[in-house]
Amino acid sequence: METCKKILTSGLESLNLSLSEYQIEQLLDFIKLLEKWNKAYNLTAIRDREAMVSLHLLDSLAIAPYIEGKKIIDIGTGAGLPGIPLAIYFPDIEFTLLDSNAKKTRFVQQAILELKLKNVSVCHSRVEQFHPENNFDTVITRAFASLSDIVEWTAHLLSKNGVLLAMKGQSPDLLIMESAKTTLIPVNVPGISAERCLVKIQLTKESEVS
Repeated sequence: METCKKILTSGLESLNLSLSEYQIEQLLDFIKLLEKWNKAYNLTAIRDREAMVSLHLLDSLAIAPYIEGKKIIDIGTGAGLPGIPLAIYFPDIEFTLLDSNAKKTRFVQQAILELKLKNVSVCHSRVEQFHPENNFDTVITRAFASLSDIVEWTAHLLSKNGVLLAMKGQSPDLLIMESAKTTLIPVNVPGISAERCLVKIQLTKESEVS
């Protein structure tokens, strides 16, 4: 894992993120778990450890500066991305990781146990059927759906003044977002040449779901 560690520490430096040695080891252990469980659970199409560091860990952590509040939900978390890397970086923030795929939520639960993450809970549910007692300050999605669908399916999860962060590849069409305050943020991920961006959406009163 020495090469992985070099890629990770160099990438964190490029992102201006400071992590303890323990946090770095947690991130690398997460990659080991992904690699181990991937054979049976088909968690990710990426099989190469070094590629996982860039495409999963650094890609997830690149949005860390835009996380708001103390209660976060990662919708369609899959193998725990970006939720687990972000939860490792923000140990004092509460994360909920939601996915409708039972195999993937089982893996995420196991990863939480093995990585000893006290600030993460898992929910096996479809997003439109999930109605928590308390709403979230930030809703995160990564390669989940179209922007219009994301807003429709997640608006009921946001607290007042909460924000939706949609991680996207190519810049999406923002014309459909007239009912929300939308900001397009270019994201540069170390080791990845492909285009990345973050769409920050703050719903207006008219578009909020009661």
